[in-house]
Amino acid sequence: MTGVIQAVCISEKKGQQKHPVDVVQLVPHEGIPGDAHAGDWHRMVSLLSAESVAKLQEKISFPLKPGAFAENILVEGILVYTLPVGTRLSVGSAVCEVTQIGKECHADCAIRQQAGDCVMPREGIFVRVLEAGEAKAGDLVKVL
Repeated sequence: MTGVIQAVCISEKKGQQKHPVDVVQLVPHEGIPGDAHAGDWHRMVSLLSAESVAKLQEKISFPLKPGAFAENILVEGILVYTLPVGTRLSVGSAVCEVTQIGKECHADCAIRQQAGDCVMPREGIFVRVLEAGEAKAGDLVKVL
């Protein structure tokens, strides 16, 4: 199973939507340096399927931009929430492992306030970085 990265995104502070950047480094025991959620924990990096965003886009009148759901990596072609915990992925040139599917969402997040819904709690996944590498739009995500 293979998908394509549509965008890589970071935020400087927690509780904000992320913004696209050209490239991110994926670092073991850290995640993405410079991202507010970086750290040595099980939710180092978040991924969301472009297909999940498209479902919500159909229901609202304003455009959803990459990073709107605070995802680090927006992937097209893989429904990431269907991957079991423990699945290993190549993400660009890095290797990651799925550690969590979905999350509890705080009701005051920016996108929920704007759109009335957030897909991240249901369809976002979190990974820890096993092998360092970099990722950018156009790179592949492959189930290993």
